[in-house]
Amino acid sequence: MYNASLNTPSTSDAQHALAAYGWDEGWEAEFAPYAAQGLVPGRVVRVDRGQCDVATPAGVIRADTEFVVPHDPMKVVCTGDWVAVDPEGGDPRYVRTLLPRRTAFVRSTSSKRSEGQVLATNIDHIVICVSLAVELDLGRIERFLALAMSSSSGDALLHKSALSWESGAQPLVVLTKADLVPDATGRSYLVQDVETAAPGVQVLAVSSVTGEGMDVLAAVVSSGTSVLLGVSGAGKSTLANALFGEDVMEVQATRDMDGKGRHTTTTRNLFALPGGGVLIDTPGLRGVGLWDAGTGVGQVFSEIEELAEECRFHDCAHESEPGCAVLAAIADGTLSERRLDSYRKLLRENQRIVAKTDARLRAELRRDWKLRHAEGRAAMAAKRGRL
Repeated sequence: MYNASLNTPSTSDAQHALAAYGWDEGWEAEFAPYAAQGLVPGRVVRVDRGQCDVATPAGVIRADTEFVVPHDPMKVVCTGDWVAVDPEGGDPRYVRTLLPRRTAFVRSTSSKRSEGQVLATNIDHIVICVSLAVELDLGRIERFLALAMSSSSGDALLHKSALSWESGAQPLVVLTKADLVPDATGRSYLVQDVETAAPGVQVLAVSSVTGEGMDVLAAVVSSGTSVLLGVSGAGKSTLANALFGEDVMEVQATRDMDGKGRHTTTTRNLFALPGGGVLIDTPGLRGVGLWDAGTGVGQVFSEIEELAEECRFHDCAHESEPGCAVLAAIADGTLSERRLDSYRKLLRENQRIVAKTDARLRAELRRDWKLRHAEGRAAMAAKRGRL
C-alpha cells in the first residue's frame, strides 16, 4: 500500500515492514517531519565507501551518503542508524538525514587528535565475546565493559554518546568456544574469574558446537538490538551464524566475490533475526581506546570506588597514604592488586583522552605532573644528603 501522491509507504506499511528492524512509535514520531517531505524511513544495515545498504519498507536498497558527510566524525552514517532516504525513482538515492540516536558505542581512534569512532548505534544489548580457546585477558574485558557502561551525553548528533547501562543498554559477557574446555568445573572457575572482573554483569559460557548456553543467548538477543564486540578470533561471526540459523556470514562473503567490493571482515553488518531481535556483527577490534569513559570505569570498579569513600583523605591516590581503605583491602586480600592496577591504568588513559578537549583538565594534569616531579627531586636530594 503506497501513498500515490508521495510515492512513499504509508505509516502503517512502514510499521509493519520495518518492525523486524526495531521500528516503533518513538521512531515514527521522530520521522514524522520527514514523512511530510515525502522521504522514506530505513535502517542502515551496512556502510562502506561512502554508500550504505538501508532496510526500507520496500526492501534493502543502496543509498549514497554524500548529503550527510559531516566534519565531525561522530556524525557519520553508521550501522544501526535510522535514516530518511529519497523515495523510489531517484538514481542514485540519497540518505538525507539521520534520526537522533538513542545510544552509540564509541571508542577513541588511533589518531593523535581528540576523535571518537562510532562503531554501532541504537543498541539495547552489548555482547562482549571472549574466546575460551586462549588465556583470559581480564584487563581487556574490563576495558570493553568500561566503554559499554559509559554514560550517555544526550543526542549523539550534537555530541558523543556511549552506551549507558542505566539507560537500558545491557552488557553481557559471552565466553565462546566452551566446548574447548571440556571440564565443567574448569569452565565454572573461568566464569567466576570473569564475574569478578565484571561485577553485576551476566557472564555466559556458550558453544556453537554443542549448543551449550545458546538458548539463553538467543533469548537475550530476541528483543531489541544487540551488537557483538570482541577481538579477532573471538567467535563473533560463528555466533551470528548460530543465532541466525544458517551461515549468513558465509553468504555475505560469497557476495563479496561478485564485484561489489564489500568485505565482511572490514564492515559492520546488521541482521533481523528469525526469532526476533536485531543483531550487529562487527569486525575484530585490534584496539579498544577509551572515549570519555569515566562513568564506565567507576561502574566496572565499583568496589574500589566504594572503598575510596572510606579513605582518610578525600583525594587519596591509594598509593602510600595513611588510612587508605583501598590499600587496606589489598593487604587483607579482599581486593586484588591486579584489579587496582587495571583501575589506575584505565583512569589515567581516560584522563588523557578527556584532557585533549578540556583545557582545565590539561592544566590540572600538568600541575600534578610538576608537583610529583618536584617531590621526586626533593626525595632524591634528601637521600643524597643522608649518604
